[in-house]
Amino acid sequence: MNILVCISNVPDTTSKISFTNDKTTFNTTGIQYIVNPYDEIALSKAIGLAEGGQGTVTVINVGESSTEPTIRKALATGADEAVRINAAPRDAWFVAHQIAAYAKDKNFDLILTGRESIDYNGSQVAAFVGELLGIPSVATAKKIDIANHTATVEREIEGGKEVLSIPLPLIAGTAEGVAEPRIPNMRGIMTARTKPLAVIDAIDVPVLANVVKYEIPEPRGAVTLVEASEVEKLVDLLHNKARVI
Repeated sequence: MNILVCISNVPDTTSKISFTNDKTTFNTTGIQYIVNPYDEIALSKAIGLAEGGQGTVTVINVGESSTEPTIRKALATGADEAVRINAAPRDAWFVAHQIAAYAKDKNFDLILTGRESIDYNGSQVAAFVGELLGIPSVATAKKIDIANHTATVEREIEGGKEVLSIPLPLIAGTAEGVAEPRIPNMRGIMTARTKPLAVIDAIDVPVLANVVKYEIPEPRGAVTLVEASEVEKLVDLLHNKARVI
């Protein structure tokens, strides 16, 4: 099985976020970057499917040279080779075009992404790539099994779950439950240095949207604690202070 895993280079969840240039540019000063956690799930699932000579795993990242430590971590985790599209990831539309342009003649049986990146939370790339390649896509998969060149995919729907049977090729965005993220071991870290990492120029993609500005959410207000026995006080606060009832 030939598997492609799309990985994002995202700020660590503990990073303090700020913006520059009149709130139009993310401030990268002092930011530590990591593999997007949902993409780690996708990578772990791909490695599991390919183990024992059952396939190969290629990771792809759209990013500049600063993302290569993140890519090398994916290689250390167990991917066989990597590709970096040499461009800043402008938006999901741009990223999806780069991935699709690379994948269109590579005959991948399965393409996996995380369900979303933790910086933009868009959940768009899988659907865009599927449309561009003309293959089925599932935006948020909770379980993926492969047998006889067919994927059985479970996803959550309102009030329950849906199980789909989809012939390969397929692209799916993975969520919690698909696999447990793997931690690179020392052997993986050492071999990652010699695994192939190709750098490819980006294709031109029309600009459909521009960032006007970024805003940080308002800080959370103070919390009022009410004893479980003080039902009347709770009702009064909800009615007169919070004004939600």
